[in-house]
Amino acid sequence: MIGSLRGTLLEAGLDGTVVVEVGGVGYRVAVPPVAVPGLGSPGAGVVLHTHLAVREDALTLYGFPHRDERACFEALIGAHGVGPALALAVLSVHTPDALRRAVADDDVGALCLVPGVGRKTAARLLIELKDRLGPAPSGPEGERLDADGARLPAGAPPARAEVRQALASLGYEADEVREAVRELPESDDVASLLRAALAHLGRSR
Repeated sequence: MIGSLRGTLLEAGLDGTVVVEVGGVGYRVAVPPVAVPGLGSPGAGVVLHTHLAVREDALTLYGFPHRDERACFEALIGAHGVGPALALAVLSVHTPDALRRAVADDDVGALCLVPGVGRKTAARLLIELKDRLGPAPSGPEGERLDADGARLPAGAPPARAEVRQALASLGYEADEVREAVRELPESDDVASLLRAALAHLGRSR
């Protein structure tokens, strides 16, 4: 089992395929596309924490800059109906901490931001991942945080989840939705939060 690679980045594709040379051997590795810019330019030294997928017709290496990303990837592919491609897509939209927050808060809308994940699949994943992922991170003195890192008072309804779902249904991209929701004030008024998010998106376009 290949657990990690430390070497020189030879190639980096926008589709998430990179080639890392280790001891004169070039390893082709699939990484979350969002992680590619952070690996640097060809010639840079890189360390990837890897998972080797073995099939009858192929051996495929998947790599991640951080161990926690690999742990989440392995938790995802252990869920029913989740293959490596979908797991990479999830980690291209959500950081491990954001994914844990979404699972802890049963935030279907957060998972629906992932291309190819509908509400039925998201709901099933929330159930399956509860026992596979570690606990969600918390703020000072145990404050709960939502999937965007904002503080949630005890018992707060998932208003931000509804806002994310509404923005996604309006055709906004996942990056735009995350940025807009991150800028929202603390509130449980979905209508006012949605107006604020749309105003932010209007200014940024």
